[in-house]
This record gives sequence, structure tokens and C-alpha cells, in this order.
Amino acid sequence: MQPRDFFKGKKVTQLGLGLLGRGLRDALFLAECGADLTVTDMKTEEELASSVAMLRSYAHVRFVLGEHRLEDFRDRDFILKGAGVPLDSPYIAEARKNGIPVEMDASLFLKLAPSVITIGVTGTRGKTTTTVLIHEIARAHFTRGGQRVFLAGNIKDTAALPLLDEVKEKDIVVMELDSWQLQGFGDVKISPHIAVFTNFMDDHLNYYRGDRELYFMDKANIFLHQKQNDYLVTGERVAHLITAKCHGKLFHQPTTASAQGVPRDWNLKVPGNHFRESVALAVGVAKILGIPYETIKDAVERFTGVPGRLEFLSEHTGVKIYNDTTATTPDATVAALRALHEGGPLGRNIVLIMGGADKSLSMEKLFEEIPRSVKSIVLLPGTGTDRIRGEVHKLSVLVDEVASLEEAVRVAFDRARKGDILLFSPAFASFGLFKNEYDRGDRFVDVIRAQARKN
Repeated sequence: MQPRDFFKGKKVTQLGLGLLGRGLRDALFLAECGADLTVTDMKTEEELASSVAMLRSYAHVRFVLGEHRLEDFRDRDFILKGAGVPLDSPYIAEARKNGIPVEMDASLFLKLAPSVITIGVTGTRGKTTTTVLIHEIARAHFTRGGQRVFLAGNIKDTAALPLLDEVKEKDIVVMELDSWQLQGFGDVKISPHIAVFTNFMDDHLNYYRGDRELYFMDKANIFLHQKQNDYLVTGERVAHLITAKCHGKLFHQPTTASAQGVPRDWNLKVPGNHFRESVALAVGVAKILGIPYETIKDAVERFTGVPGRLEFLSEHTGVKIYNDTTATTPDATVAALRALHEGGPLGRNIVLIMGGADKSLSMEKLFEEIPRSVKSIVLLPGTGTDRIRGEVHKLSVLVDEVASLEEAVRVAFDRARKGDILLFSPAFASFGLFKNEYDRGDRFVDVIRAQARKN
């Protein structure tokens, strides 16, 4: 049976469509396969207009938007659950009460795919860079011999289910997996052949109601169901955490990797110790795959980073500009500040644009880091900004508050001088002003380009 045949005529409710692209791509695939598809999302039709327009031509797709209805979780063949569905969702509870399977796209893909080699990457920070770098190294080596390497999971503009049309046995699939996707792995008790756990920090605690253990155990599904000959690669601190929390559930000790293990003579194009950690993890995977040293080194040295992750955009009037929109936590912004300050000029030369929607995370480390390298802060509006406003104004840093991203960039350039760095690293979520962090980054790039044209 071809993978598409599995979906033909199936009654499916897709819980979550969204605007990131993954939900839309999965919905389009299901529709093209002939599934009887109900798409439901708490966002309204107006909010989801671009996604809905792409699905309107399919007669067997219906929409329930701005609400969910219990009847859409009964008498279905399965539910396709999107990321971020609440842990106590009454709609998922209704499906389970009625004996309806609840699937997620990445785990469903692995259930239906032929015998491919799977590499999964999770962690709080660094997983996208690590995933893309592993993909680049593997592709540089294996495509020479005709073996194909695919990128999937929590990567912008990718979705797992449509890959069922492309993958064949012995292909390699490299997947970034967030904690929500790994819930699906736990449900069906599968893990990738090679699992990479980059790090573990506070994030999404508003979703997990402050319970770090729940957050960790969702992440741990990346290795908990591995088989005897599978592999686990982690940073040193995470290796200790895994061994302590999951003793007796591992087939083997994790292979550990550290930034110090990356040769100092390698010409890395992305700054910062956090990038070296990603390199170390990717190299660890490459060695497991038997990729030669020179191929690894060449691929790493050609790697210029991932858009929106401490991405160097340009230099304007002597000011270097970096887009770090995916820094949705204070830990991420700390990493960006340290990366740009390492080896840079002494003193404070960073103008930081930050602020946004609250995720209930501690700002203590960021507030300690800011006075070391930041000369000026420009605050975007949002619930997170509201929470920290008083503390930010106590720092020995010039602070401006603005109403829009356009105003933030104008003010930041007013504060910056030749030799300074303009860093957009929000430390908070994007909701409120933007559709998501990618929209936020795209808007920043557009504003920077417009500013350059004026001058």
C-alpha cells in the first residue's frame, strides 16, 4: 500500500491550521490524498485567510474556525493534533473517550514512511541550527553515492507528511522536533535512530504550568523509545541530566559533545560559543554516520547560519546589524549578547531591541548580562515588556520605549554610533504585534532595508 492510500477516504479532524506553514502543508497533503477533512482552529477565518484560501478548492475540506466543537472529535478515523494544543484539551479528551487515535504529523510520518534512517534533534535552544548543520554535512557526503537526505519537522516552510511522496528506503531524514511534536512520539512509543538533545532550559513554562518535569519528559521522548543499536548525542550537562532522570531507561550512555572539542583552527562563520556547541553535536552525529573528517570540516566551514538566528544582515553607517528574531527566551538573548561581545571591542557597544509577549520566564540572567555589553535598550510593547519595565529602568542602560518596530529601528539608529552593533533579539514571544517570530523577523529585515534606502 502506498502511503497516500492510507489517507484516502479517512475521516480526519485536523486540530490547528495556523500560519506557520506546517499545518497548512499537512492539510493540503491530506486533502490531495482524498481525506474527508475537517480543519478546526480557534483563530478566525479572517486571521487565517491566507491558509484558508489555499484549501478552498477542495470540496471534501470543511472549516470550523473561531471555535472547536466536540462533535468534530467523534466518529473520526483519527485526529491530527497541531503544536501547542493544551495538555488538558477537552477536545482531545473527547477523542480519546471515543477511542479515536490522536496523531501528530512527525510521528505519523515515521509510522507510515518506508525504512528510512531518522535523525531527530530537540532541545530548548540551538536545535534548528544543529538540525540544518547535520543536514548540510550529511547531504555533502551521502548525495555523492546517490543516497538522499531530507529536512523535516519544526523547520520553517517544511512539513513531515508531504515527504511521504518522496522518501524511499535507506534515505536519511533529519528532523527538528519540539516538545509538542515529541508528545506524539511518546504516544506511539517511537524515537529516531539517532537522537540529539542540545540543551535543557526554561521555556514554555506557561504551557506546562511551571512544571519543568513535564517539559523535560516530553523532550525525553526523543530517546526513551530507542532500540538497542540506536544512538543518543547530547551536550555534557544534558547527558548528566538524562542519566539522572532516566536511569534504567537507556540502552547506552549518551555520546557527549562539547564546544571545546571543535578544532580552534576551523574557520567558523557564525560567532559564539553556542554555535560551537551546535557544531560539536553535528560533528558527533557525522562521526556516527561514518562521514570523513575533511567532508565534515568543509561543510562546517561553509555553513553561514540559519535566517533569524543571530543572522548578520548588513553594515549601515558603520553599524553592524543582526537579526535574532527567534530569540524568544531570555537565555537566547543572553547567548546572542555573549556571542557578539566575545572578542569584540571592550566596553558596551550593543544597541538592543527587545520586548514582546510574556512567557513567564525569569529575566535574572539577562539583567545580569545586559550591563556588560549593552549601551542602549529599545523596548517593543507587549505583556512581557509590561512585566519587566520597572526592572529594566533600574539597569545602568539608556532605555527607550516605542510603539512599533519601525519606531524601534529609528530610535536604535539614533542611539548607535560607528563601530556599534544593532541587535534585534527580543527575549520574548512575538504574539500581539506579529503573527509569529518569523513574521517578526521578516518585518525587521524589511524595515532595515527601507532605512538603508533612505540613506
